[in-house]
Amino acid sequence: MSTEPRIEQLPSKKIIGIYFRTTLAENRTTDLWRTFMPRRHEIPSTVGTDLYSIQVYDHGWSPQAFTPHITFNRWAAVEVSDITTIPAGMEPLNLEGSYAVFIHHGPPSAFIPTFQRIFQEWLPASDYVLDDRPHFEILGAKYKNEHPDSEEEIWIPVRPR
Repeated sequence: MSTEPRIEQLPSKKIIGIYFRTTLAENRTTDLWRTFMPRRHEIPSTVGTDLYSIQVYDHGWSPQAFTPHITFNRWAAVEVSDITTIPAGMEPLNLEGSYAVFIHHGPPSAFIPTFQRIFQEWLPASDYVLDDRPHFEILGAKYKNEHPDSEEEIWIPVRPR
């Protein structure tokens, strides 16, 4: 993980995808992506080729209260230019606001230390607090799934203290 994030003000970004209610203990991420990937080409007006792995936590969630049994919505999605046509079984979502953007190097299975550094070290020492909006990762051209050279952007919603 890069030590210091960049802070981005994300303008409204339209997303269409599929989500499953899940926990880390009963991780359904593989099933989610197996459901989404064959259908992603049904989505009209896609912008770019990046994939979005999004987590929408229940209102009031905090990383201090996080356990492997906390339920949340995990999305597999793509960015679109408009949401007038949404394929059956898919949903729209809007992403916007201030985000701290980190780079995670390595496979997703090695994400826990990155998560801990963000929420136990960087966030408490920063000028920001966690905001109650979706968290997401952008799986772009450098994303190689479980390969050790894989890279993804981690977007954490923040607001000034």
